[in-house]
Parts: sequence; structure tokens; C-alpha cells
Amino acid sequence: MRLPLIAAAVAALLAVPAEAALAPGAKAPDFATRGAVAGKIVNVRLHDLLRKGPVVLYFFPAAYTGGCNAEAAAFAEKIPEFTRAGATVLGMSADSVDVLQKFSSEKCAGKFTVASAGPNVVKGYDVALGRSIKTPGGATINATSRTSYVIAPDGRVAYVHDDPSPTGHITGTLAAVQGLGKRRS
Repeated sequence: MRLPLIAAAVAALLAVPAEAALAPGAKAPDFATRGAVAGKIVNVRLHDLLRKGPVVLYFFPAAYTGGCNAEAAAFAEKIPEFTRAGATVLGMSADSVDVLQKFSSEKCAGKFTVASAGPNVVKGYDVALGRSIKTPGGATINATSRTSYVIAPDGRVAYVHDDPSPTGHITGTLAAVQGLGKRRS
């Protein structure tokens, strides 16, 4: 009984205002999809990732665009710190798995998984950008907003950073994950 109260307190302490529909404390929708890590296609399920600890789920508009390339590289650089904090980083966009397979090696340095967000995931996390964009590869996709969630092991949203600029997503999610670890100790 005490653990849910502690989790709620942590969520309240880590919360920042966001425009995303999933507010801190909300139950994160489970999903199963395909993605890639280091160029290898993998199956991804949120429930399975949460068994290992908190998940940093960050949505980005489209692979191979300036801000998304920079954000992927910045997350890749900080993976050792996320790992020390017990977190798994998962990037998601509406790009196809084929595009993300290459992106995972080239821009994510093979250090974390990027997955394809289907319409149900986009709707469940309220990350529809509201417009289609043409990707550098020539495809047109319904882009996602740049929104990062930290999901606690109990499946509840602990932190949200919803900002079109890639700046702040890495530092904010890392601090939130580290805060979760300190409160669990």
C-alpha cells in the first residue's frame, strides 16, 4: 500500500507542466511494435521494458531531420548515465521500421532502440503533430510531436517534457530518472 503512495509523491515532485494528454501520474498505455537497435530489427513491448526499470519514451517528429538527428546523438551520448540510473531509453516516431533500422545505427550510434509508432500509440500518448511532413528520404508521414515521457516501473508517467525544441529533453528525463532512483533507495 505504501509503494503506490510513494510513486504518486515521486510523480508529483517530478512533474512539470506539459501540453501532452498524459499527465504525470497517468497510466502509460502499453504497446507492442517493431523497432531497431544497431541496425537489427527487434520487437518492442513497453510492459517488458518496465520489468527492467523506468523507461524514457521519447517521441521525435522524423528520422534524418536536423533536430531529430541532434536529439538522437545527445541521447546516445548519455546512455551510460541512463543505464547507471536503471533506465531504458526508447525513441519513437511514425517512420517505418526500415528507415529506423538505418537511423538506429547511424544517428543513435547503436546505443538504444528506436521504434515505429503506429496510430494507436500516437493517439494513446497524444503525440500527433497534426500535420504530415515529407521526410528527407521522400516519404510523407504523419509526424509526432517532440514529447518525452519518463515512465516509472509501475507503468505510471513520472515526468513529461513536451517541447518542439530538442533542448531540454535529455537533461530533463535524465534528472527525472535519477530522482526516481534516489526516492526508491
